[in-house]
Parts: sequence; C-alpha cells; structure tokens
Amino acid sequence: MKIPTNRFALAMTLGIANLLFAAPPALLAQNADLQKILSQMDAASGKFQSAQADLTADQYTAVVQSHDIQKGTVAFRRVGSATQMVMHILTDEGQPSLKDVLYKGTEIDFYQPSLKQETILNASADYERYLALGFGGSGKDLARDWNIAYLGTETIDGVTTAKLDLTPKGAASSQFTHITVWIDAQRGLSLRQQIFQQGDDYRIANYSNIKLNTVPDSAFTLKVAPGTQIVRH
Repeated sequence: MKIPTNRFALAMTLGIANLLFAAPPALLAQNADLQKILSQMDAASGKFQSAQADLTADQYTAVVQSHDIQKGTVAFRRVGSATQMVMHILTDEGQPSLKDVLYKGTEIDFYQPSLKQETILNASADYERYLALGFGGSGKDLARDWNIAYLGTETIDGVTTAKLDLTPKGAASSQFTHITVWIDAQRGLSLRQQIFQQGDDYRIANYSNIKLNTVPDSAFTLKVAPGTQIVRH
C-alpha cells in the first residue's frame, strides 16, 4: 500500500528527531563545549596583532629513542590576512644563536650563523595554516581546515586550556598523522602543541611568558652577517 506523501514526510521527520535525541548526553556536551571554544577563538582572533613567547621543544626519534631538546624564542604577527613567524634557537650553552628561522609570504628562511649560511625555501600553500594554530587563527579557520576532537581541559602553568586533537581535512599529510594543541581560548593562544609523526616520532613544543601585541616590526628581519652564503631551493 502506498504511503501518503504527508505521512511519509512525518515519519521521516520523527525518525530524524529520534536519532538526534538519542545522541549521548556526553557527546552533546562535548560539542557544545567545542563550539564555545571556537567562538572564544573567533573573538580573540579579532584582537590579535602579534605574540612573542619563550619556546622549549622536544623532537623525539623513536627508532633510536633520542630526544633533541631546543630552547629559544618565537614571535608571530598578522599582516593583512597573512601570518608571519620568526624563531631563534639558542645554543646548548644558552647563547644566541644556533639557528634563526623566518617565514614571510611564501618563503622560509633558515639562517645558521656558525656556518655563515642562509637557506631560502619556497613554502607550501598549507604551511601558514600550521603556523596559525593558536597564534591568531580563528575558530572558523580551525573548523574549516581540520577535523577537531575535543579531549577536555588541562591546566598548564596555572591556565585552563582546551585540549584539541586535529587531523587535516582533505589529503593526509606525509609529515604528521595528527596534531594535539592545548589552547588558552580566552586569548586564542597555544600553550602546548604536539605533532605526531610517522613511525611514532613526535615533536612537542611548550610556549611560556607569552606577550600579546607588543612585537616590533624590526623583529621580523633576520640579522645576517656580511659574507653569508645564500642558498635557494
């Protein structure tokens, strides 16, 4: 027997409603918490101009079970709709500088003072979205580019952070499997990031002593010594 169109539509509507109301309360709460975090990031992004922080990073290589610890400083700024980054890595003795890295436009500039060599690479189109993870990026941008799993809250240096696990939308990356970020949503800042790489390798970075909107323009120019060799790839 043919079901009248209006009865069929009503049955479909009731079926969808039952599925929605059958969703686990914990999942609904997580989704609500995530939407709140993304909204806070949107608000913070509108006020973001620049940020600078102390950096401690650990590159773990699983096959030899080794940790390469690096310390230094990092700064970000927004120029129009683009993000720029400069990083200075200290020597093991805490002296500047083992390596400087500058990202502007479509280029990544690696400067190694001890070798008197500056290597300039063309950056991929996706590079900037990685930089903006918690440093000026909005919640809308995060939801557009990443699949987001909300993992609850965690306190870092006395600050309550939202722990988010991110996998890229679209083609999978050959550089990592997923990224976990600990976001201070009120300020829209990452206090910690962990990049999970192939073969159980990972890189975890901690950001502290963060200062907002005080970075001078001069910070985003590398001071290269005369006689430095420039290599382009």
